[in-house]
Amino acid sequence: MAINLDELRARPLDPETAEEIDRFEAAIEEYLAGDLPEDVFRVMRLNQGVYGQRQGGTNQMVRVKIPHGRVTPDQLEMLGSISELYSRGWAHLTTRQNAQFHFVELRQTPEVLRLLASVGLTSREACGDTVRNVAGCHLAGACPYEVLDITAWAQATTDLFLRNPITQRMPRKIKINFSGCATDCGQAMFNDVGVIAVARPRADGSTEAGFKIVMAGGLGANPHPALALEEFTSREELLPTIEAILRTFDHYGNRDNKLRARMKWLVDTMGIDELRERVFKERKFLRASATYPDGLPTAVLDAGDAPAGMGTQVAADGGVPVELSGLDEARRWGVANVVRGRANGTVSAYAHAKLGDITGEQFRQLADIQRDFGVEVRITNRQNFVLRGLSEDQLTDLHPRLAAADMHRPGAELARDVVSCPGADTCNLAVTQSRGLAADIDRALDEAGLAEIGGVRVNISGCTNSCGQHHIADIGFMGFERRAHGRAAPGYQMLLGGQVGQMEITFGQKATKVPAKTASEAVVRVVGRFAGEREAGETFADWLARAGGAEAVGRTLADLDEFPTPQDQPDFYVDFDETGPYVSQVGESECAT
Repeated sequence: MAINLDELRARPLDPETAEEIDRFEAAIEEYLAGDLPEDVFRVMRLNQGVYGQRQGGTNQMVRVKIPHGRVTPDQLEMLGSISELYSRGWAHLTTRQNAQFHFVELRQTPEVLRLLASVGLTSREACGDTVRNVAGCHLAGACPYEVLDITAWAQATTDLFLRNPITQRMPRKIKINFSGCATDCGQAMFNDVGVIAVARPRADGSTEAGFKIVMAGGLGANPHPALALEEFTSREELLPTIEAILRTFDHYGNRDNKLRARMKWLVDTMGIDELRERVFKERKFLRASATYPDGLPTAVLDAGDAPAGMGTQVAADGGVPVELSGLDEARRWGVANVVRGRANGTVSAYAHAKLGDITGEQFRQLADIQRDFGVEVRITNRQNFVLRGLSEDQLTDLHPRLAAADMHRPGAELARDVVSCPGADTCNLAVTQSRGLAADIDRALDEAGLAEIGGVRVNISGCTNSCGQHHIADIGFMGFERRAHGRAAPGYQMLLGGQVGQMEITFGQKATKVPAKTASEAVVRVVGRFAGEREAGETFADWLARAGGAEAVGRTLADLDEFPTPQDQPDFYVDFDETGPYVSQVGESECAT
C-alpha cells in the first residue's frame, strides 16, 4: 500500500502542533530576513529537532524521535518518502533509536515536520536542552528475562515530558533509557536517568515488580557511570521520581558553562549523597504541584506491563552461537538473527541496516513486511531493526523478503555490525570519517572470515563526544588528529573492554593509537585472537583480562602505529571517503551554545 502524500498533507493536525509548526515557519523567514537574532533562532530550531551541519549554509539535519524505537508501517513509509523528497534518498538510524535526515533545506523543514506529524511522529525536542528521545530495550515485551514490559512506561515518560514547560530550557540535555531486566539491553547505566525493572520480595513470600532508578551517567569526553538513586521505586512513584530528578537538575545544573552542565557534573560538584537528598526532597513536595503525575499512567493502564516470560534459547541481548560456517545463507540468518523465548514462544528476528543507513525503498519494503506478517517493528540501539511477534513458520518466508530488501545479512548485532556516528560526513564536531572506517572494518572482518563472530562489538566515534558510544564497546575507536612527517593525518585511539549489562558498566581502556588506515587490521587481529583463544562460554571481557588487559593487547598492535612518509603511502594522509589531504575542521557545537 503506497503512501498518499497529498492526502496526508491535507490531513488536519492537532491545533497545538499546527500552531507550533506555523510559528517555526514564520521564524525561519524572520531569521533569513535578518530580523531574528541567531542565538534566539538557534534555540527555536534545535527545539524542533533541526540541527546545523558542518557544510553550513541552509543544510540541516532533521532528527525524528521514535520513542523506544517502535515504528508503524505508515511511519516507515513516511520516513522513506521524506528521505527521497527532502534528503539524500536514505536516512540514518541512531544509537538512541532516532531516525536522522541530512541535507534538508531549512525552508523545507516545516513541511517535513507537518508530514511527520500526519503519521504521529515528531522531531520536537530531539535536539536542544530538552528531554531527548526516550529510549528502551528493543525486545521489551518479547524478552524472556524481563521483570516488566517497559514499553508503556517509556511511552508514558515520553508523553509526560514532551512540551512540558519544565523541560523546555534545561541547563543541558537529558537522556532517559529504560530496560526491562538486569541484562540492561536498554543501556540505562550511562544515561542521565536510567530505569531498570526489578522485583523485591514481600513479607508474604510473593514479589513486587518495580524499578531501580540510576542517574547522572554519561559518556562524552569524561564518561561517568550512572549511580543508584534508590534500590527500589514502586510503579506508582516512577514518573514522580523522574520528574523530581529533572526538577532537581533544572534547579542546580550549571547554566554558565555548557561543558560542565550535564547532570553527571552535579555528582562532582555536590556529591551523590547530597544529590540524592535533593531529589528525595523534590519528590516529597511534588504532590503539591498542579501537574503531579499521580498513580499509574494511562499508557500503562491501557497497554499493561506484564512481562513476556522466563527462559530463553538465545540470550536476550542478541548473543548467538559463534560458529556459523558450513550453513547455507538462510540457516546462517536463522542462527544469527533470530531470538526465541522458550517459555512464552516469542520469536523475533533482526533486519540488518548496514552502518545504520536505510534507503527510501528499504523503508517501504520493511513496511510491507510489517503489514504482511502482522508483526511489530522496533529500531535497536545498534542501528538495526527487530521484527517481533513472529511465528516459527513465518521465518521461511521472511528471509527471502529481507533478502530482497538487502537487510538479511547474518550477523546483525555481531562483529560485522559496526556502530558509528555520522562523523565528519555531516557533524560539526567530528574530526574523522567514522562511517568510512566502519565500512572498512566490515570489509576487513568479512575478508578475514571473522564477520560473524559473536560476543564482540565494535563502536566508532569521530571525536571525543562518544556519539558512537565507543566507551562501552568491546572494541572502541575515538577519532582525533595525528601528526606525522610534518603533516596532519586521521587517527584513532583504540579502547578495549567496554561493556554494559547486569546493572554494571565498564568503560573501555586505552590500548593503542593507530592511523585510520590501519585501524581495520587492528580489529582483525583482536577479533582473531579472541575467536582463537577464548574458552567455551568465555566473554570478550574475560578473555581480555586473561590476555593481560587492554594495555597488554595494545602492545601487540604497536607495529600498526606507524605512519609511512606521504611520498610512500599518501593514502595515510587522506581520510576514508575523502579525495584531498586530511584537514581537521571543527565547527561550533550547537549543543554547547
